[in-house]
Order: sequence, then structure tokens, then C-alpha cells
Amino acid sequence: MPRDGSAPRGNPPIRKSLGQHFLNDRRILQRIVDALELTGEETVVEIGPGRGSLTELLLPAARRLVLIEYDRALAAQLRDRYAGTASVTVVEADVLEVNLSEVARGPYHLVGNVPYYITTPILFHALEAPRPNRAVYLVQREVAERIVAAPGSDEYGALSVNIQSVANATLLFRVAPGSFVPPPKVESAVIRIEPRRDPIIASDEETAFRRFVRDAFGMRRKQMRRVLREVLQIDADRASALLASVAIDPAARPETLSPEDFARIVRAATRGS
Repeated sequence: MPRDGSAPRGNPPIRKSLGQHFLNDRRILQRIVDALELTGEETVVEIGPGRGSLTELLLPAARRLVLIEYDRALAAQLRDRYAGTASVTVVEADVLEVNLSEVARGPYHLVGNVPYYITTPILFHALEAPRPNRAVYLVQREVAERIVAAPGSDEYGALSVNIQSVANATLLFRVAPGSFVPPPKVESAVIRIEPRRDPIIASDEETAFRRFVRDAFGMRRKQMRRVLREVLQIDADRASALLASVAIDPAARPETLSPEDFARIVRAATRGS
């Protein structure tokens, strides 16, 4: 591959507008496959297969592969490469417009080197039920650290709470910029996300929960009494009473509350509405 990061002969040009950074470190690619813990019987949905470096390692490890590629030229290249492989399906589409469980046709694992500029929407899209049995993502390191962050840490925020409320997340390892062509300007990390057997919130609570958590962290340094007054449009006495009913200090701040704390607040607010 040329040292200047241009596409080698036969590959479409790199589209920076799509945030394309192709991972070409075979050792890292194999570690991503290993993190999926495949038995050979799974359907694997790959987001953004690009030039197919990860796909090649997934092929012998999975029963079926579904490749979702937005770039038309790359999708065409993948279709040509796997035209004679019945176990591979190429879907040319925006992943945010794809029903992942439908294209998987049943239980599935998910993997992807996701574009950094739309990482969060992709993560939440993949958490829509029915969720993948296991998902492994290559993301910006700062995003990975936010996902796994604990209450009270600088990285802890709405993304941490919303994902941890329905899934268990583990930061597996970091990936240096030099493992990509072209190299990104930031460090990356591989993260594994698996649905919780005991989700903190039910599926019919997710929309209200996510909205409240997002709004609360918009005032992360404010006391919860003030947060409830502004977000729920209630007076100070009602805010204090609601927090007392779920055993949360009115002087606490959003950045110190656990996902369970947020769930109790949302449920109490729903009952009182």
C-alpha cells in the first residue's frame, strides 16, 4: 500500500467526507474477531466493511456475514469479491436506515470500524431491540472511555448512563493511529457491548429515560433540585419531594448519579405526571 495513504490500484479513492480510515493491522483485526467470541454458528453483521480487511478474517469464523456499506464503489467491490460466496450478503445502505435484526434474519453479532462523526447515533441504533447478542466496535478512544466511565469521573455523562442502563460495556484495548490508512488524528479503542440480562430500564421507558438523562447532563454541574425544576418544569418543593421519594440528595449533581438513580427519578416523575 502506498506510504502516502492513497488507494492502491484496484481500490476506490478514500472519501474523507465519510470519515474513512481503513484498519490494516492484521494483528488488531484478529483481536477484534477474537473479541466477538464466535463459534462458527453465528450470523455477523459488519458495519462499514470498507475494503474487506476485517471481513476476510470473519468469513471462516461465522456461519453468515451481512456487510453494510454506504460507499457505493466499495459496496460494488465487495459484491464482486463475494459474488460466489453464498454466506455473504452485501447491503449498500446507510446503517442508520437499516433494521439490523431484519437483515440478520434472527440472532446476530455486530462488529464495525464505525465512522467517528456518527459513532453515537450508530451505538444507539444498534441498541434498539432486538439487540445483538454481542457487539464489538472500533471507536475513538475518548468515546470508549465515556461509555465505560463510572459516576463521578470526568468522562461520565449521558452516553455512559444511557448505554450502561441496558448493556454491559468493556474497553478491550487501544489502537494507535498508525494502524490505519490514512491515520486518524486521534487514538482509537476497541469496545465490547453486550445486552444486560437485567436492564435497568424497560423498552417502553427508554425514550423518556434518554431524554431526561440528556437534559440533566446539559446541566451536569447543577444540583438535582435545580435540574428537576428546569427539566420537569416543577417548583422547588415538588422537586425536593420527588427526589426524597427515591432517596436522592437534592444537592447531588447529575455527574454523581448512577444509571439506577436516573431510572428511579424518571419512574417517579412519570408516576407524578
